[in-house]
Amino acid sequence: MKREAISVKNLTYTHPDGTKALEAASLEVYEGERVAIVGPNGAGKTTFLLHLNGILRGSDGQVEVFGKSVDKEKKEEIIKEVGIVFQDPDDQLFMPTLFDDVAFGPINMGLKEDEVRERVEKTFLSLGLRGYGNRCPHHLSGGEKKKASLAAVMSMEPSILVLDEPTANLDPKSRAELIKIVNDLNEREGITVIMATHDVNAVPAFADRVFVLNKKVIAEGTAQEIFSDDALMKANNLEVPEVFKLFEVLRCFGYNCEELPLSIDEAIEHLTRTAKVNGGHIHLHIHEHTHDEVKKLRSRYEHHQDYGSGGERQ
Repeated sequence: MKREAISVKNLTYTHPDGTKALEAASLEVYEGERVAIVGPNGAGKTTFLLHLNGILRGSDGQVEVFGKSVDKEKKEEIIKEVGIVFQDPDDQLFMPTLFDDVAFGPINMGLKEDEVRERVEKTFLSLGLRGYGNRCPHHLSGGEKKKASLAAVMSMEPSILVLDEPTANLDPKSRAELIKIVNDLNEREGITVIMATHDVNAVPAFADRVFVLNKKVIAEGTAQEIFSDDALMKANNLEVPEVFKLFEVLRCFGYNCEELPLSIDEAIEHLTRTAKVNGGHIHLHIHEHTHDEVKKLRSRYEHHQDYGSGGERQ
């Protein structure tokens, strides 16, 4: 059985203005897992992440990293284990060149010059940033900045990688590339990954487990279990992936499927399997309740869209 990488028990945090951000939030993440944390605006996702390496300290509760209390260990020891990539790369990139930014962590860990250079070059290579060392971070594109801020953390070789809204403001190509990089790091190096996100379309391609956070942990399960729970989605003003929406509409037209696909790959697999069973055809039809069912779906989706899907600091 895999050991616990992160254990959070009854974590409570109140902002200086008296606003309660977290109320007895609890979860466990196991070594090597990929976990997504989703929740509505103001749910406390960013606040929760900042407790995982001691940037913030809760007024109550306990956070442990591989069995060590974040409150009791030296901060530098926890930071070696848990690396956090902030939502805004400009919060993480502040040196004249990208080499300097990526070298900053290893230098502060006390590594020798040749070890620092070796780590930086290794990180550049693994993240597709070879040749970027002399570039000014603030002249990079949005996608390049996201990779650069990830590199600044990965050069310290943490065991746990924490990502706050990693796909925010990325174009589709950069978004897909970043998800692939993170998944490759998990598969190749066994790094534990925790991602807080509003990007529900990224979750199925990324997460082994999903937690719904709304000041406390409301629910936990696979992406299929979470997104299939309509009451949970409504209560927390959460969207479902676009592919899931499409197949909900298809079901109104008589398409038969128990588990709705969450991604394009799942959709292709499901449609191919269904067509094979039906002699190469997909059968849809309009019945007496189709119009009403589609109308209800449209009303529900329009309600969700009123809340927006952009990420922000919480």
